[in-house]
Amino acid sequence: MSFLRLENLVKEFVGRGGEGMVRAVDHITVDIEKGEFVTLLGPSGCGKTTTLRLIAGFEFPTDGRIILDGDVINQQPPNQRDMAMVFQSYAIFPHLNVFENIAYGLKIQRLPANVIKEKVQRVLELTELTGLENRPPNALSGGQQQRVALARALVMEPKVLLMDEPLSNLDAKLREVMRTEIRRIQQTLGITSVYVTHDQIEAMTLSDRVVVMNQGRIEQIGTPPEIYRHPRTAFVADFIGTTNFVDGTVTAVDGDLVTVDVLGQSLVAPAPPRDLSVGQTVKLVLRPEAIELVETGGQYEGVVHWSSYMGSLVEYEIEVAGQRLLVTDSDPRHTIVYPKNHTIGVRMIDECLYILPE
Repeated sequence: MSFLRLENLVKEFVGRGGEGMVRAVDHITVDIEKGEFVTLLGPSGCGKTTTLRLIAGFEFPTDGRIILDGDVINQQPPNQRDMAMVFQSYAIFPHLNVFENIAYGLKIQRLPANVIKEKVQRVLELTELTGLENRPPNALSGGQQQRVALARALVMEPKVLLMDEPLSNLDAKLREVMRTEIRRIQQTLGITSVYVTHDQIEAMTLSDRVVVMNQGRIEQIGTPPEIYRHPRTAFVADFIGTTNFVDGTVTAVDGDLVTVDVLGQSLVAPAPPRDLSVGQTVKLVLRPEAIELVETGGQYEGVVHWSSYMGSLVEYEIEVAGQRLLVTDSDPRHTIVYPKNHTIGVRMIDECLYILPE
């Protein structure tokens, strides 16, 4: 049995104006193993934060079960669930210094002073806050405040660490640094973690597995490569990264390979997990990096509509056979940014084509 299981979980709220019920979480089931880092990912209003609050005990399910280490904890209050939460707003006490903030929960447990000091010192080292023990919160940077909030949760040695968009208040560079730090700390401790975000990059870089949610339901659960390379629905393909959707017609099926007519050319793609027949229309997922721009030998002739130089890569919108495609060129040998209306050869990488299973 999994360490943390959400079993057919449902949460309904009374609608605005007191009329009807709104289902925020709609029969979701997720199994999380001990020591695993799982991210709930989706747009605003998809039910991810409500799911986290159900796990934490801040909300109680309308139906279904939450099972932690073999025990059903549906009706347990938050303080009895052996979990710790890191909030988006940090929720640091402004009148306490760093040491006192981190030690707060341990003092509530009335542990001996020497035990509290030892535990706090250990977590200060882990979160690289050593030397800042006596500083007030208003003397800390945003990243340091986030580390204090994380340290305060970790010092309780919870069975499960819950994080609700903890990096959303940081600037882009600091978010990148803290992503690395959170993953390092989680892997060092081997602590089971559930993380909520709407940021695909955070989900992809932090997680062992990602749970993609939409309108209260689970669209797909998988590792970051599975979610990116083999999306099960158009929603997942569109939400994770950037995607070109291209219609094609099946012209041949040969075992694990399918020949598809795509914009007037025959391309070979891996077969999806469903039966296909000749003449059937399918939708293909074509990532921008799976399209190459070539001076000669391209499958198609394309026309540049716009380009955007981004340093390590160049983004293009190329019109091919009447359809506009987003193309990412990260080849460092290409020193020229093709201008608008430039005609260029286009080649699609067959093995990177993906036929949607639904």
